[in-house]
Amino acid sequence: MPSLDARGVASLLREYAQRTALRGGNPYRAKAYSRAADSLAALAVPLDVLVAEDRLTEIPGVGDAIADIITKLHKTGSHPSLEKLRKEIPAGVLEMLAVPGLRPEKVLRLYKDLGIGSLSELEAAAKDDHIKKAKGLGAALQTKILQNLAIAKSGGGRLHLHRAAALLAHAKDSIGKSRPELKRVTIAGDFRRGCELVGDLAIVAEAAKSDKSSTPSADGLQIRVSDGKQFGAALLFATGSAAHIEQLQALAAEKGMRLDADGLHKGRTVIAGEEAEIYRALGLPFIDPELREGRGEIEAALRGKLPKLVTDQDLRGILHCHTDASDGTETLVTMAKATRRRGFEYFGVADHSKSAHYAGGLSVEEIAQQHREADRLNKRSGKDFRILKGIESDILADGSLDYDDDVLERFDFVVASIHGRFKLDRKAQTQRLLRAISDPHTTIIGHMTGRQLQRRPGYEIDVEKVLRACAKHDVVVEINAHPWRLDLDWRWHQAALDFGCMLSINPDAHSIAELDHMHWGVLMARKGGVPAERVLNAMTLAEITRYLRQKRRSLARAA
Repeated sequence: MPSLDARGVASLLREYAQRTALRGGNPYRAKAYSRAADSLAALAVPLDVLVAEDRLTEIPGVGDAIADIITKLHKTGSHPSLEKLRKEIPAGVLEMLAVPGLRPEKVLRLYKDLGIGSLSELEAAAKDDHIKKAKGLGAALQTKILQNLAIAKSGGGRLHLHRAAALLAHAKDSIGKSRPELKRVTIAGDFRRGCELVGDLAIVAEAAKSDKSSTPSADGLQIRVSDGKQFGAALLFATGSAAHIEQLQALAAEKGMRLDADGLHKGRTVIAGEEAEIYRALGLPFIDPELREGRGEIEAALRGKLPKLVTDQDLRGILHCHTDASDGTETLVTMAKATRRRGFEYFGVADHSKSAHYAGGLSVEEIAQQHREADRLNKRSGKDFRILKGIESDILADGSLDYDDDVLERFDFVVASIHGRFKLDRKAQTQRLLRAISDPHTTIIGHMTGRQLQRRPGYEIDVEKVLRACAKHDVVVEINAHPWRLDLDWRWHQAALDFGCMLSINPDAHSIAELDHMHWGVLMARKGGVPAERVLNAMTLAEITRYLRQKRRSLARAA
């Protein structure tokens, strides 16, 4: 049989990962196979070239052992270990691994004990109450399955933003090395639009002579090559979204022009080929890629109402970070130093509070100790950098915060977050948040909906009511920049702005490396149309110190 290409091998390797997970044993082995499969799907160099030149280990996540498996799959279309695993479990069972929260051992129980062999059979069994009656499975698992089936159906094949970034960066670097004749190698697709989950891995490049060859795959890397005159139009179409392009084409038609992937035409003449030229010829300012979703951005551009979006450079400090005092990996001093090295003016520590026993939440004595250390470090830092003393205080089931007022008053800022009791109904969960927001000690509401992308949906709340309350009580709305959260969803950012809320882009960092999550939060804020003047941590040290001092004065007056 002919050798398999990268996409074919990636599919088999992903199957290998799933079957390995169901077999049990070392869970990291299955994850390693899965990551290598993702890397293969984004391969910019033909797989047969890498195999022939013994360069497979250049692929991210591919070591010698996985390289041997890839070589066998590439040359034969199979692997003895994969064939052995296939005899144990039917293919349909693998579908169930896509359900968030459904671990491999539970999938195996569902298959062996209840005979459930596919995603459709799983949904039917859950709806018919068959799962909750089974010993060792139960009602809680059945509820989780019903809640998360939608994620399993909608999230397939999409990557978290940070994972897509790594794969696309490697692909771009590979193209530069293997095809040096190409110029302006540019990442496009939904990654360029800042989508929180990426399924369209696309790159556009310019060649001296147009070469229309590409990888036309919905689940793999697509490289589009254009000549210099058409590069901008090719980038525009490869970026999307489909709705944005359709609206641009409709506007062009109204003006007696035609827009296609070759450029903007008037009659038989191409009058614009670069992105900015195309927008300008249509009577529009340049529309940032993050806004191109067909959600009113063209109308706003025509009215001159496009926002000037926040950038990474606008951020002056970092808030909501954890140290080894709770569940972080680094000390307060190392996290602060790493923040300062990145050019920021302040570091806002916000370790977990006492109710978060699972995360080493701080006792009152530990708070005092951390504050003494922060004061000592601040004396050494001078006027250009400061540690702000905060806490991530758990919102209890009744909406109260989990410290007494006299403790909460000691902090520069308080991030109030929900970390449990996710299953309260919509009304109760909303009231819980409203009470926390009305607490005068609350500065920021953390990860407002509690979602974890492709893991769990957010808890049910009336988001509009919560945002209105934040505006009323001058409570800042967090854009949690952790790539598994990216919460508040960017689709609610405009509503938050309209109601009068301030927002804060916070990394929720538990290590030095996670400080750089800030970038993903900026992308989400840009996608939501947020300008720098509405971002709390775009304030300078002097400005945020003044802001927090005024908040404390208001608190004192209320008391």
